[in-house]
Amino acid sequence: MSVSAPVLIFDSGLGGLTIYDQVRQLMPQQPLAYLADDAGFPYGDLTEDACKARVVHVVSEAIARLRPALVIVACNTASTIALGALRASLGVPFVGTVPAVKPAAAASTTGLISVLGTPATISRDYTRELIAAHAASSDVTLVGASQLARLAERFLAEGNTDEAAVKAEIAPCFRQVGDRRTDCIALACTHYPLLLDVFQRVAPWPVTWIDPAPAVARRAQSLLGQGAVSPQNEKLMPFFLTSGDHPMAHLQNALAKRGLVTAEGLKIPFAG
Repeated sequence: MSVSAPVLIFDSGLGGLTIYDQVRQLMPQQPLAYLADDAGFPYGDLTEDACKARVVHVVSEAIARLRPALVIVACNTASTIALGALRASLGVPFVGTVPAVKPAAAASTTGLISVLGTPATISRDYTRELIAAHAASSDVTLVGASQLARLAERFLAEGNTDEAAVKAEIAPCFRQVGDRRTDCIALACTHYPLLLDVFQRVAPWPVTWIDPAPAVARRAQSLLGQGAVSPQNEKLMPFFLTSGDHPMAHLQNALAKRGLVTAEGLKIPFAG
């Protein structure tokens, strides 16, 4: 596998930057490209069929343009809905992002864990199958947060957010049963680690927050094999927008810190 080709990191918005950061840290000389399907954001508002069709279409267009060595689907909702279709229809290796149920169950000492995701991810049979396979002996609370992804994008753009709103969104994750309390929370949306400092401030008690990004980055590295290019091949890859009209000016600092530059969007408008 050629490691001079980019790794494409794909998300509906900017949450996948949490995975971008881990991939860049693990493979600092690997060319990367980031694709945000801002025209389709948020995927949780789409029906399952519409989301699958949208993801396959957008990723197909990006692959045709970028010829990546590997694609990371840095979105739990897209992964649980469309990963199988992507692998079946496109001849590129894929790494998905799924709720970190297994590591949360393994890390818990109280047996009370929560999975915090979008309503779309939490409602999927795939999530329940993960629980049955890896957390059958745990008491698992599924929490679908409807506003956290938007709050995370605001935090990335502005450096602050509505902490009261964040607190209300995560409150159902915290349960006490007798003398046992929730002690591990799996973050099942790549946007959520952007708010980790806020979570820790507003949480009613300390817990272990499980971020899947490091494991996703390690999996990508293992599939790439050598996983790094020589310094003379290192280059910045553009930050692609699918609709071309995302109000990105206020996010330039966050992108620049990651070595990302903007480019003309793929211009795939959302058609429903």
